[in-house]
Amino acid sequence: MSEIQSAPPAAAIAEADVPWLSDDEQRAWRAYLRGSRALEVILDAELQAVGVSLAEYELLSMLSEAPCLTMRMSKLADQTVQSRSRVTHTATRLQRRGWVERHPAPDDGRGIQLHLTDDGLAAVRFAARVHATGVQEHLIRQMDPALFRSLGDAMDKVRTHLLGEQPANYNP
Repeated sequence: MSEIQSAPPAAAIAEADVPWLSDDEQRAWRAYLRGSRALEVILDAELQAVGVSLAEYELLSMLSEAPCLTMRMSKLADQTVQSRSRVTHTATRLQRRGWVERHPAPDDGRGIQLHLTDDGLAAVRFAARVHATGVQEHLIRQMDPALFRSLGDAMDKVRTHLLGEQPANYNP
């Protein structure tokens, strides 16, 4: 996973220097926190109903968009902002279903590449219909297009701050 920038330890911040949230900031923060969690819960539940978790779907969809349906597991971890250990566990579950295969990386022999199988491609195509419908219903249709673009722009800034990635032309 990419190195996430963190704030200084609480002990290093004097009480007078704490940047407390204003009432408006607190309302917006809590709305974001609760809304994003609720969205993740419903999207996961909808995917679970067709036999795949949101975390599994995210890996499968990344592989379905990768050249030759193959990607290094470390790159998958970085792009999904998950630990390498978590990606390994998810890949193991997917491999048991016959949806992915692991192969040594040809360029260095130490890395592992994950390859999406034909069965995995069929599974992600089926799940994608459920996922796209859920994202449309539960997120995109809840706001006008300008507000949705602003949400994307705002999260690009957060990602750039935390991960140091460039938001322009970001292609997950």
